[in-house]
Amino acid sequence: MNTGSNTSGEAVVAEDRTGTDEAAADRALGSRAPEFVRARRALHLSWQVGVFVVGLAVVVAGVAMLVLPGPGWVVIFGGMAIWATEFVWAQLVLRWTKRKVTEAAQRALDPKVRRRNIILTSIGVVIVAVLAGIYLYRFGLEMPWKIKDQ
Repeated sequence: MNTGSNTSGEAVVAEDRTGTDEAAADRALGSRAPEFVRARRALHLSWQVGVFVVGLAVVVAGVAMLVLPGPGWVVIFGGMAIWATEFVWAQLVLRWTKRKVTEAAQRALDPKVRRRNIILTSIGVVIVAVLAGIYLYRFGLEMPWKIKDQ
């Protein structure tokens, strides 16, 4: 990888465009703001504040969706992706998360793990079905809040 410096003296990492996963992982960290925005300090700071506020609003909406109906985790990671367009810490968190999700997906494809998951799911379904059967046998189709003390 070639390194150099730009006009502000910051180190720049040349982007490898070979199309490999490793090249994507080694992509330079930092702001993806347009060059004319990065060239002006006040404009760049305003840009960063705007990105932070928008990302924060999306993350807060995602956190609310964890207890309300909605795809909470997807929205939270969307907010993190917005932050990652401007902040290195968010880029690193997203890379770590992507790596962990990929590892978990690979582990889940292991035949032993799949078999275990299918068995545990089947046991869970049987337990829920037995409990539902007991409830229906004892109370019928009455809702729990309408059942009088017996």
